[in-house]
Amino acid sequence: MAQSAAHSAQTAVHAQEHQQHPIKLYLAVWGLLFVLSFFSYLVDYFHVQGYLRWTLILIFMVLKAGLIVAIFMHMAWERLALIYAIILPPVMILVFVALMVSEAHYTLLTRLTFFGAAP
Repeated sequence: MAQSAAHSAQTAVHAQEHQQHPIKLYLAVWGLLFVLSFFSYLVDYFHVQGYLRWTLILIFMVLKAGLIVAIFMHMAWERLALIYAIILPPVMILVFVALMVSEAHYTLLTRLTFFGAAP
């Protein structure tokens, strides 16, 4: 019994040692966030316009959000079921929004075809 308690205590201490992530990882992610923010700023600085501008801004935004969620919110070390529970609903919402946009374009095209443009 005493041996089992000692083993449990040793396992708990060993688990606590592995809970700490190296500070180097956090500093590297912070630096990468700084670089991505700098690139996002450069999009405005060089007056990139149109779809390229919004594509670049969204890519940088998603990359930064992904890094923050994965590292600073510790999602990279969570169980797969928890990751799916957090990531899957927003992805499904984006799919549904894309379907609604597609339907809206079809409805507009149909109305313009049969009723014509407004005077």
